[in-house]
Amino acid sequence: MASTRNLNRFWEWGRKIICVGRNYADHAKELKNAVPTEPVLFLKPPSAYVTEGSSIMVPSYSHNLHHEVELGVVIGKGGTAIPQNAAMDHIAGYALCLDMTARDVQDECKTKGLPWTLAKAFNTSCPVSEFITKEKIADPGNVKIWLKVNGQLRQEGNTSQMIFSIPFLISYISEIITLEEGDLILTGTPKGVSSVQEHDELQAGIEGIVSMKFRVDRPE
Repeated sequence: MASTRNLNRFWEWGRKIICVGRNYADHAKELKNAVPTEPVLFLKPPSAYVTEGSSIMVPSYSHNLHHEVELGVVIGKGGTAIPQNAAMDHIAGYALCLDMTARDVQDECKTKGLPWTLAKAFNTSCPVSEFITKEKIADPGNVKIWLKVNGQLRQEGNTSQMIFSIPFLISYISEIITLEEGDLILTGTPKGVSSVQEHDELQAGIEGIVSMKFRVDRPE
């Protein structure tokens, strides 16, 4: 049965954002983390979404906000325990995403053995591009992504560098969390993450397909 929901605006009604941490070996190493042998997962609520025209807001409790550019996978057909060989059939399309991270808070959470929620799940922590149809990305395992801050290139990588492939991630996640139409999976970030400040402009893109801009602000 065809969906009656508009996947072009998945951020308005999608129920969850499932994020994969440390999925690029060089990024794990730059933060002095071990390269994982199985996916590291965390969640963001739908209130984390922000689209172009609105600002990324630095949480009042953080003084070291980092950018992480990622390929997002938008689920079009839900499922539980999805086999890897069927995983691509569950994808509706893609989005370019940022996983904004309060790094100072995350470091403190790691030290105390606490969850990363305060560091990862705050309002505007998941900027997203327009929806990208599946047909525009023939091979999501070979996509060049980049991010600039105030015109200076900070991150550049290719999804071919991911430790865990998209079909593997869909299968792995769906064994634990049932995937639903409109869900978003953030697949990890390449190396080059760094701090952003109030009034900075972030520009990110998928080569030849999409680009987006966001301004960083602080609540008054």
